[in-house]
Amino acid sequence: MKTIELTATIRPKTGKEIARKLRAQGLVPGVIYGPETEPVPLAVKLNELKKYLYRYRDEQLIFNLTLENNGSTLKKIALVKDLQYHPVTDEILHVDFYEISMEREVEVEVPIELVGKAKGVETGGHLQQLLQTMTVACLPGLIPDKIEVDVSELDQGDVIHVKDLTPPEGVRYLDNPDEPVVTVLAPEEEKEEAEVEETAETETETSE
Repeated sequence: MKTIELTATIRPKTGKEIARKLRAQGLVPGVIYGPETEPVPLAVKLNELKKYLYRYRDEQLIFNLTLENNGSTLKKIALVKDLQYHPVTDEILHVDFYEISMEREVEVEVPIELVGKAKGVETGGHLQQLLQTMTVACLPGLIPDKIEVDVSELDQGDVIHVKDLTPPEGVRYLDNPDEPVVTVLAPEEEKEEAEVEETAETETETSE
Protein backbone atom coordinates (compact mmCIF):
# COMPACT_ATOMS: atom_id res chain seq x y z
CA MET A 1 0.00 0.00 0.00
CA LYS A 2 1.42 3.37 -1.07
CA THR A 3 0.20 6.81 0.02
CA ILE A 4 0.50 9.59 -2.58
CA GLU A 5 0.22 13.34 -2.13
CA LEU A 6 -1.61 14.93 -5.07
CA THR A 7 -3.03 18.38 -5.72
CA ALA A 8 -6.24 18.88 -7.68
CA THR A 9 -8.21 21.95 -8.68
CA ILE A 10 -11.96 22.15 -8.24
CA ARG A 11 -13.49 23.18 -11.56
CA PRO A 12 -16.75 25.17 -11.50
CA LYS A 13 -17.71 24.26 -15.06
CA THR A 14 -18.19 20.90 -16.74
CA GLY A 15 -18.93 19.64 -20.23
CA LYS A 16 -17.11 18.29 -23.28
CA GLU A 17 -15.72 21.65 -24.37
CA ILE A 18 -14.33 22.37 -20.89
CA ALA A 19 -12.80 18.89 -20.79
CA ARG A 20 -11.08 19.46 -24.16
CA LYS A 21 -9.62 22.75 -22.95
CA LEU A 22 -8.33 21.12 -19.75
CA ARG A 23 -6.61 18.34 -21.71
CA ALA A 24 -5.01 20.92 -23.99
CA GLN A 25 -3.46 22.44 -20.85
CA GLY A 26 -2.04 19.10 -19.72
CA LEU A 27 -4.81 18.47 -17.20
CA VAL A 28 -7.12 15.51 -16.71
CA PRO A 29 -10.77 16.21 -15.85
CA GLY A 30 -12.11 14.12 -13.03
CA VAL A 31 -14.53 13.87 -10.15
CA ILE A 32 -14.43 12.88 -6.50
CA TYR A 33 -17.41 11.29 -4.77
CA GLY A 34 -18.17 8.94 -1.92
CA PRO A 35 -20.87 7.50 0.32
CA GLU A 36 -21.14 10.82 2.16
CA THR A 37 -19.75 13.10 -0.57
CA GLU A 38 -21.64 14.78 -3.38
CA PRO A 39 -19.72 14.57 -6.68
CA VAL A 40 -17.20 17.40 -7.03
CA PRO A 41 -15.66 18.02 -10.49
CA LEU A 42 -11.92 18.57 -10.45
CA ALA A 43 -8.79 18.55 -12.61
CA VAL A 44 -5.32 17.10 -11.97
CA LYS A 45 -2.02 17.38 -13.81
CA LEU A 46 -1.76 14.54 -16.32
CA ASN A 47 2.00 14.05 -15.92
CA GLU A 48 1.77 13.77 -12.14
CA LEU A 49 -1.11 11.31 -12.24
CA LYS A 50 0.62 9.15 -14.86
CA LYS A 51 3.90 9.25 -12.94
CA TYR A 52 2.34 7.73 -9.83
CA LEU A 53 0.07 5.27 -11.61
CA TYR A 54 2.92 3.89 -13.73
CA ARG A 55 5.65 4.01 -11.09
CA TYR A 56 3.52 2.13 -8.57
CA ARG A 57 1.44 0.09 -11.01
CA ASP A 58 1.92 -3.05 -8.92
CA GLU A 59 0.81 -1.38 -5.68
CA GLN A 60 -2.50 -0.26 -4.27
CA LEU A 61 -2.52 3.54 -3.99
CA ILE A 62 -4.21 5.84 -1.50
CA PHE A 63 -4.27 9.49 -2.55
CA ASN A 64 -4.07 12.34 -0.05
CA LEU A 65 -5.78 14.94 -2.21
CA THR A 66 -5.42 18.67 -1.67
CA LEU A 67 -8.35 20.31 -3.45
CA GLU A 68 -7.69 23.94 -4.38
CA ASN A 69 -10.59 26.32 -4.91
CA ASN A 70 -9.98 30.06 -5.40
CA GLY A 71 -7.28 30.31 -2.76
CA SER A 72 -8.83 27.90 -0.24
CA THR A 73 -7.91 24.25 0.17
CA LEU A 74 -9.72 21.11 1.23
CA LYS A 75 -8.19 17.76 2.17
CA LYS A 76 -9.62 14.43 1.02
CA ILE A 77 -8.42 10.82 1.17
CA ALA A 78 -9.36 8.79 -1.88
CA LEU A 79 -8.81 5.76 -4.09
CA VAL A 80 -8.85 5.80 -7.88
CA LYS A 81 -12.21 4.20 -8.68
CA ASP A 82 -12.10 4.40 -12.47
CA LEU A 83 -9.91 5.58 -15.34
CA GLN A 84 -11.11 6.30 -18.86
CA TYR A 85 -8.58 5.97 -21.70
CA HIS A 86 -8.47 7.20 -25.29
CA PRO A 87 -9.23 4.20 -27.55
CA VAL A 88 -6.32 4.97 -29.91
CA THR A 89 -3.61 6.79 -27.95
CA ASP A 90 -4.36 5.08 -24.60
CA GLU A 91 -4.02 8.48 -22.92
CA ILE A 92 -5.95 9.06 -19.69
CA LEU A 93 -9.11 11.03 -20.46
CA HIS A 94 -10.89 11.06 -17.09
CA VAL A 95 -10.32 9.93 -13.52
CA ASP A 96 -12.84 9.07 -10.80
CA PHE A 97 -11.69 9.37 -7.19
CA TYR A 98 -13.66 7.67 -4.41
CA GLU A 99 -13.42 9.35 -1.01
CA ILE A 100 -12.66 7.02 1.88
CA SER A 101 -12.12 7.08 5.62
CA MET A 102 -9.13 5.23 7.07
CA GLU A 103 -11.48 3.99 9.81
CA ARG A 104 -14.14 2.64 7.46
CA GLU A 105 -14.02 -0.61 5.48
CA VAL A 106 -13.83 -0.38 1.68
CA GLU A 107 -14.37 -2.87 -1.14
CA VAL A 108 -11.70 -3.01 -3.85
CA GLU A 109 -10.47 -5.25 -6.65
CA VAL A 110 -7.06 -6.83 -6.01
CA PRO A 111 -5.04 -8.66 -8.69
CA ILE A 112 -4.21 -12.36 -8.30
CA GLU A 113 -0.62 -13.50 -8.83
CA LEU A 114 0.17 -17.17 -9.34
CA VAL A 115 3.30 -18.40 -7.57
CA GLY A 116 5.31 -21.54 -8.28
CA LYS A 117 5.20 -24.12 -11.06
CA ALA A 118 2.34 -26.57 -10.96
CA LYS A 119 3.46 -30.19 -10.94
CA GLY A 120 0.62 -30.97 -13.34
CA VAL A 121 2.27 -28.70 -15.91
CA GLU A 122 5.53 -30.61 -15.61
CA THR A 123 3.67 -33.77 -16.69
CA GLY A 124 2.10 -32.13 -19.76
CA GLY A 125 -0.92 -30.30 -18.33
CA HIS A 126 -1.96 -26.73 -19.08
CA LEU A 127 -2.29 -24.14 -16.31
CA GLN A 128 -5.43 -22.05 -16.70
CA GLN A 129 -6.10 -18.99 -14.54
CA LEU A 130 -9.86 -18.48 -14.33
CA LEU A 131 -9.96 -15.47 -12.02
CA GLN A 132 -7.69 -12.45 -12.54
CA THR A 133 -8.82 -10.32 -9.59
CA MET A 134 -10.69 -10.75 -6.33
CA THR A 135 -12.96 -8.38 -4.46
CA VAL A 136 -11.82 -7.78 -0.90
CA ALA A 137 -13.23 -5.82 2.03
CA CYS A 138 -10.97 -4.28 4.65
CA LEU A 139 -9.76 -1.03 6.14
CA PRO A 140 -7.85 1.08 3.56
CA GLY A 141 -4.53 0.59 5.33
CA LEU A 142 -4.86 -3.19 5.02
CA ILE A 143 -5.56 -3.39 1.28
CA PRO A 144 -3.13 -5.97 -0.15
CA ASP A 145 -1.19 -5.09 -3.31
CA LYS A 146 -1.91 -8.57 -4.68
CA ILE A 147 -3.20 -11.98 -3.69
CA GLU A 148 -0.59 -14.69 -4.15
CA VAL A 149 -1.85 -18.15 -5.03
CA ASP A 150 0.67 -21.00 -4.72
CA VAL A 151 0.06 -23.50 -7.52
CA SER A 152 3.06 -25.74 -6.82
CA GLU A 153 0.98 -28.72 -5.64
CA LEU A 154 -1.63 -28.37 -8.36
CA ASP A 155 -1.86 -31.59 -10.42
CA GLN A 156 -3.79 -32.27 -13.61
CA GLY A 157 -7.51 -31.97 -12.89
CA ASP A 158 -6.98 -30.09 -9.62
CA VAL A 159 -8.76 -26.80 -8.98
CA ILE A 160 -8.14 -24.04 -6.44
CA HIS A 161 -11.34 -22.23 -5.40
CA VAL A 162 -11.79 -18.98 -3.53
CA LYS A 163 -12.71 -20.95 -0.39
CA ASP A 164 -9.30 -22.67 -0.51
CA LEU A 165 -7.47 -19.35 -0.03
CA THR A 166 -6.76 -17.84 3.38
CA PRO A 167 -7.11 -14.05 3.37
CA PRO A 168 -4.58 -11.84 5.17
CA GLU A 169 -5.49 -10.74 8.68
CA GLY A 170 -8.20 -8.10 8.63
CA VAL A 171 -9.19 -8.87 5.03
CA ARG A 172 -12.36 -10.60 3.79
CA TYR A 173 -12.86 -12.14 0.36
CA LEU A 174 -16.24 -11.25 -1.12
CA ASP A 175 -16.21 -13.47 -4.20
CA ASN A 176 -18.32 -16.64 -4.33
CA PRO A 177 -16.43 -19.24 -2.23
CA ASP A 178 -17.02 -21.86 -4.94
CA GLU A 179 -15.58 -19.65 -7.69
CA PRO A 180 -12.63 -21.43 -9.36
CA VAL A 181 -9.41 -19.43 -9.38
CA VAL A 182 -6.95 -21.67 -11.22
CA THR A 183 -6.81 -25.22 -12.56
CA VAL A 184 -4.55 -27.54 -14.51
CA LEU A 185 -6.14 -29.04 -17.59
CA ALA A 186 -5.09 -32.48 -18.80
CA PRO A 187 -3.95 -32.53 -22.45
CA GLU A 188 -7.22 -34.23 -23.48
CA GLU A 189 -9.32 -31.52 -21.78
CA GLU A 190 -7.34 -28.77 -23.47
CA LYS A 191 -7.87 -30.48 -26.84
CA GLU A 192 -11.60 -30.84 -26.19
CA GLU A 193 -11.90 -27.16 -25.27
CA ALA A 194 -10.08 -26.16 -28.48
CA GLU A 195 -12.40 -28.40 -30.53
CA VAL A 196 -15.50 -26.91 -28.91
CA GLU A 197 -14.26 -23.38 -29.62
CA GLU A 198 -13.43 -24.31 -33.22
CA THR A 199 -16.89 -25.83 -33.72
CA ALA A 200 -18.56 -22.74 -32.29
CA GLU A 201 -16.55 -20.49 -34.61
CA THR A 202 -17.47 -22.63 -37.63
CA GLU A 203 -21.16 -22.54 -36.76
CA THR A 204 -21.01 -18.77 -36.39
CA GLU A 205 -19.35 -18.36 -39.79
CA THR A 206 -21.92 -20.69 -41.39
CA SER A 207 -24.84 -18.78 -39.92
CA GLU A 208 -23.44 -15.54 -41.31
